[in-house]
Amino acid sequence: MSANLKYVSLGILVFQTTSLVLTMRYSRTLKEEGPRYLSSTAVVVAELLKIMACILLVYKDSKCSLRALNRVLHDEILNKPMETLKLAIPSGIYTLQNNLLYVALSNLDAATYQVTYQLKILTTALFSVSMLSKKLGVYQWLSLVILMTGVAFVQWPSDSQLDSKELSAGSQFVGLMAVLTACFSSGFAGVYFEKILKETKQSVWIRNIQLGFFGSIFGLMGVYIYDGELVSKNGFFQGYNRLTWIVVVLQALGGLVIAAVIKYADNILKGFATSLSIILSTLISYFWLQDFVPTRVSLCRQAGVLWRDLGLLQPPTPWFKGFSCLSL
Repeated sequence: MSANLKYVSLGILVFQTTSLVLTMRYSRTLKEEGPRYLSSTAVVVAELLKIMACILLVYKDSKCSLRALNRVLHDEILNKPMETLKLAIPSGIYTLQNNLLYVALSNLDAATYQVTYQLKILTTALFSVSMLSKKLGVYQWLSLVILMTGVAFVQWPSDSQLDSKELSAGSQFVGLMAVLTACFSSGFAGVYFEKILKETKQSVWIRNIQLGFFGSIFGLMGVYIYDGELVSKNGFFQGYNRLTWIVVVLQALGGLVIAAVIKYADNILKGFATSLSIILSTLISYFWLQDFVPTRVSLCRQAGVLWRDLGLLQPPTPWFKGFSCLSL
């Protein structure tokens, strides 16, 4: 049963990661009449959906008893205000990161985004060394160097890019800055969240409820500051359609799927799932979205990043099994 859950969770992760990148990219570049949906409101709605899903999971763990659910939420959240406040820092960073991903996919093709976003593994490793006092072996450092080389080649202009200044909508520089900032925020928030999880015995679902609570607050602040006029003019759900709701649901599903993968599988197999997602995103970006033109250079640079992911599938050392943030 556990083996089946392992591969089911990995399959769902590949589907979720690939679908989110492609649908988000498509939704941000699709030209329609009327106002486009606001990414800031989509982030808030995704956080609310995540809270609802986590409450249902806690309810299930409480043997479907409303009284037990109320007691758990009261004891673990309301009666522990300092523990709850610790989640405000990573929650705010995750909210920033989620908004940056919309900016990145509005300006980068799906394949370039997928490969460049793998730099979060490097930032996570660096923060793990500095904050958790973890040590990297020679093989891990070599894999990270290959990762950086592959991502650097992703940004190297190809012949087609030199001939055409703009292959897709938006500015590549803005997208690159957004995804790099998201990589650093992801690395820090992931390691900080891991540190909190290891210091307490609260379930990951309770922690996700706390994250979602603060994320909703920070997200609403962002809506008011940056898109307040547009919301007051056209409404909170302006531009929402079926595709928008698919993007929101997939984003809310992401954190839950990763938690399931960590629980039933491990982060090594999660790296393999990420590699499959990069391949699928590249193929669909070329054949369906038609905003990515493969060249020999692009194939080589993506192969370098995939080698880094697949290289982590080698039999890990006992230490490496505990390095849970390396592939977040």
